Amino acid sequence: MFAQKLGIELEANMEAVGEIRKHLLGARQSLKAFDLNHDKMPREFDPLKDKLPADIDALFDRAIAAAKALDEDTLLAACHAIEEYFGFPKPNEIVKDAEVPGGMYSNMVAQLKALGSEDLLEDAMKLIPMVRRDAGLVPLVTPTSQIVGSQAVSVALDRKKGNPDYSNPSNQFISLVKGEYGHTPVPVDPAFREKITGSPIEKPYDVSSYKKPANPTLPEYGDAPLASNREEELLMELLPNVANTFLRKRRAEEYNARKAEEAPVAAAAAEESKAAEEPITGPTLKAPMGGRIISVSVAPGDKVKKGQVLLVYEAMKMENDVTAESEQTVKRVFVRPDDVVGTDAVLIEFE
Repeated sequence: MFAQKLGIELEANMEAVGEIRKHLLGARQSLKAFDLNHDKMPREFDPLKDKLPADIDALFDRAIAAAKALDEDTLLAACHAIEEYFGFPKPNEIVKDAEVPGGMYSNMVAQLKALGSEDLLEDAMKLIPMVRRDAGLVPLVTPTSQIVGSQAVSVALDRKKGNPDYSNPSNQFISLVKGEYGHTPVPVDPAFREKITGSPIEKPYDVSSYKKPANPTLPEYGDAPLASNREEELLMELLPNVANTFLRKRRAEEYNARKAEEAPVAAAAAEESKAAEEPITGPTLKAPMGGRIISVSVAPGDKVKKGQVLLVYEAMKMENDVTAESEQTVKRVFVRPDDVVGTDAVLIEFE
């Protein structure tokens, strides 16, 4: 409509555009269950056939006049009124204030919803500028946008629990602040770097320190190796988190196929159920945030030292080490790799 009024000729087949629009609208309607604005579908309008009401048509003229006069306030008011008529979502002030791209916002909404922590969204969005600034004003594109967004949620959770900011930095955030992702647009404050990484000195990624991911055997699936061929080993090197879940499911399917007439790990499941029913009497380690367990490094009877990594879990696509707060002896472990846990879920009990 603006192009018509400004005398701009569009080199496009508008009939084809109309057909495409119908198909896209149908696709969106079919994904209603996943659409954050499913109750706000845009008004149907075909510029080749439909005519605008006089008051809406006048808004286009007002917007053009305001643009020529460099009157930004009137221009925005007219454009927002046009958007409202067509049913477009209103500008998200939270997104604007946090200075984040829309895709990053929608990802955070989806991930927090999956974790059942939607109440943290507004606080986390307000914290993004601070976290981004502390990390050296990194660009909000993949993967640094995910790292910053996840850490903002973690800080929001810290404040909700009354803990200091950055009580639980993700492994990726630590690597970013350390310098392993390269120089940041603005230097990271050495004092902040020391707080997060233990050293004020920027340290680029040392390729000589790379270690090939371990290929563990899986006792629960007949001692099968996690990766059974070179292609699966490469998958583990390129995408370790994805590979771990994918390959475990593949080994489970193969094992169950061989043991179709048996009930796999029935005895272990019964023992776990029995253990879960026993009351917890000792000190416990709880999940700082909801997520998926990636690995468990301890077993009942193990003596652990302060700072020792007990397990690694994934939250909002970021890995987080969970360490021992003091020297203790493990009594029970309540989780296994691939288990999904909620915030404050009990992970380990100590004697």
